[in-house]
Amino acid sequence: MLIPKKLKRRKQHRPDVRGVATSNNSVAFGSYALKALTGGWVTAQQLESARRVMSKFVKRGGKIWIRVFPHSPITAKGSQSTMGGGKGVPEYYVAVVKPGSILFEMEGINEKQAKEAMELAGYKLPVKSKFITR
Repeated sequence: MLIPKKLKRRKQHRPDVRGVATSNNSVAFGSYALKALTGGWVTAQQLESARRVMSKFVKRGGKIWIRVFPHSPITAKGSQSTMGGGKGVPEYYVAVVKPGSILFEMEGINEKQAKEAMELAGYKLPVKSKFITR
């Protein structure tokens, strides 16, 4: 799973999802890409699930780039704990996805296969997305 090797601070404030993507909004590495149409948090587990679906579909055919990384920790307190006592422990990590940001890129297969693989990956993600070409 994708987790950061080292963080400056173990617990952070909740990441902001408002606004449109100003960077990471064009196809850079591959020929085909999956672009987010809505904003939200994408967890490390969701990214890994989408990556596995794409890898299985293209078998050994193409190369896949993941363009977002889950840097932000999300904390949670136990359900039976009382008020106070500080912030909870980090439970999982999320990548902040803004509308217009590129999630995945692909190269080395034909457009029809890439579109099908990206659609399968899009089902695994909590944001609406669309397939684009360079």
